[in-house]
Parts: sequence; structure tokens; C-alpha cells
Amino acid sequence: MGTPSEVPKRSRQQLSKGMEHMRTAVTIDPIFLPKSPPLETDAYGVPIALEPVRNPTSRSHNPDNNQKRTDPFAFGSRLLEEGDNIFEFNAWDHVETDDAYKEFSELQYAKQREAPVSDFDKSRFNGNPARWWNLFYANNKTNFFKNRKWLAQEFPIINELTTPSAPPTLLLEVGAGAGNTAFPILGLNQNPSLKIHACDFSKKAVDLIRGHENYDTKFIQADVWDVAGEELPPGLEEGTVDVVLMIFIFSALAPSQWDQALRNIYRVLKPGGQVLFRDYGRGDLAQVRFKKGRYMEENFYVRGDGTRVYFFEKEELEKIWGGEKNRPAQPVQEESQMPAFEVIHIGVDRRMLVNRQRKLKMYRCWMQAVFRKTEQQLQATNGDNAKVNSENQ
Repeated sequence: MGTPSEVPKRSRQQLSKGMEHMRTAVTIDPIFLPKSPPLETDAYGVPIALEPVRNPTSRSHNPDNNQKRTDPFAFGSRLLEEGDNIFEFNAWDHVETDDAYKEFSELQYAKQREAPVSDFDKSRFNGNPARWWNLFYANNKTNFFKNRKWLAQEFPIINELTTPSAPPTLLLEVGAGAGNTAFPILGLNQNPSLKIHACDFSKKAVDLIRGHENYDTKFIQADVWDVAGEELPPGLEEGTVDVVLMIFIFSALAPSQWDQALRNIYRVLKPGGQVLFRDYGRGDLAQVRFKKGRYMEENFYVRGDGTRVYFFEKEELEKIWGGEKNRPAQPVQEESQMPAFEVIHIGVDRRMLVNRQRKLKMYRCWMQAVFRKTEQQLQATNGDNAKVNSENQ
């Protein structure tokens, strides 16, 4: 019989099978939470007394009327209404937080700014980010992230390109990790001429992909590549990629790296090629619960394992990918194109995930978008860049 000092083993099964992919959408420092926390204690770093905003009653409260979402970018139709039992389901869609929660979040951000990462650690984490991801994958192997089987639902073009009659297609996945996006796509693929070029700047991650039982060089090629570097992926030429997948990878870059990353994505895409994008949104639980010593700069943090994460706002992404905010701080030395993409669709996925067993609420926020490479020539010269920088000063 265990002694009173022993910590009972917690069951990992907190979400339904259909919501399992949401468990792995974030890497956060683990904290111990008692099995039945009293009301005054925190829930995942947030006061448990804070309540979500509820919608006016409009449904019969029949569970059959509130099933999982089906339409891309709709982000579900299970709305939390007056009279609903929060713990009836594992998740609620389109959940807005009230003013009290927003005030609490801003207070947390202020505390984070007051205790930032030291200059020494900032240099250490920014100097060689691949090192920390190598350590991450060395420790976690393929066990940390679940397979992203929801991708085809959110991005229907994946279904179109994997049919038997689809044309030859080249997909470039940036930040491929251990293959949790690439292999599910290959699992549903019936297109004999589809190939995925999976790239990550972690050599450990690439080794995990190459060692996967379903790794077949006819359909997938894995290489080490830094999207914010000067070179294109090994073997890829400009204008050859149909679709670029960027799932929780743009947030791993420092803001100073965004410009070069967009240049590279623009270069590899065919005219009219698309970028399928999903990442963290400002106000996500993972951001709110960061403690002292994690703040790098506004909305940019380092996790306990040394990996970095940025939390975006919708308008910010529209400007970055639309070409308004991705101008270099210094004039470029050579003539080069300033990339701008057409924003086909962008949405904010706000959701409240629920730990029904332990009566805890998790407020999550993700950004999802589809960008398209425009076919027109964009502003490009060193002189133009210098003029833009001068006007912005």
C-alpha cells in the first residue's frame, strides 16, 4: 500500500479520441495540480473562478445537436450557452473570455516583462535554436506529438491533391518534426505522383523521419534545412513547389527571422502556390501561464526545454504575409524581391478544452490561414528598400 507522501499516478486520458490532437498543440512546462483543486487554487496557471462568456440560449441542450465540427475554418458549432454544464463536453468552440480574464492576462504579461530572460540566456537560445530542438527530439523521439489527422479537414486542398486523379504534386513541409504531419498525409494518399519534401533544422528530427517504417523515398524525402537560412532545401529549385505546410513552425522563429523565411517560401513556390498555416494565437493558455525568466520580447518566449515560441495576432499575420510588415531592418545588399502573399483565408480558433475528470478549463487560441503566392512582380530593389526604411523612421 502506498504511503501518504506518494503522488498518485494521473491518467493521461483527459480528452476524447476525437480531440486527442489538441493535447499536443503546445509544449509547456508541466506543473503538478492536485486531483480535486479547491476553488481558490489555479487551473493551469489561471484562477479557476474565471468564467468564459456564454451565449444566449438557443438550442435544446441535446448532445446530438453539438457534435464535432466538419467545415474548414468554421472551428466548430458547439457554443457554450446560458444554462450549459461546462463539463458536459470535452471542448467548446468560439469561446470568448470576459473582461476579468483579459485583465488577468494583461497582468500576467506585465509580470513577464518585468522578469525577462537574461541577456546571456537570450543570446544562448537565439544563437543556435537547432541545438535545443535536437535535444527535444533526442529526449522525446516520436512520442511527444500526435499525428495530425485533422489537417485534411481544415485544409481541403490536401484531400484534392491526394486523390488518384490528382496531378503531380510537390508538398514542402517546413518544420516537419518527427513526421506527424507528413506520414498521415501519405497514409491517405492515392496520388501516385505526389511527393512530400519534409524539412526541419533539427538533424535528430530528420533522422526520426528517415527511420520511420513508412519512409519511402518515392513519396517522401527528409532533409535538414533552416527556413530562415540563405539556401533553399537540398535538391529544390525555385518555383517548383505546389503547397507549403507550416504547422506550428513560424512561431519557433525569432521576429528578426521572418523576412528571410518568407523570402525562401516565396522562392520555392510556383506562382499561385499555397501556404497552409496554423500556429499559436495571442492569449493562448500557454502564453498566459509563462512565469518569470521566459520572456524574450513582446509575445516571444523561451520554454523550459530551450525551444522558442511566438504568439500571433490576426492583424499581425495579415501584415506579415501581405508584405506590410516583413521589410528588413537594414537595406539589403543585393537586388531581391520583397515577398507578399495573397491572404486567401485567415481565422482565429478560440476554444475551451475541458478536463472533465478534474473540473479544469483550458482557454486555447490558434491562428489558421491559407496564403497564396501572387503572380505579379513585387517591389524589389535595394533603393526601394532604403526608401521604405527612410519613410518609416
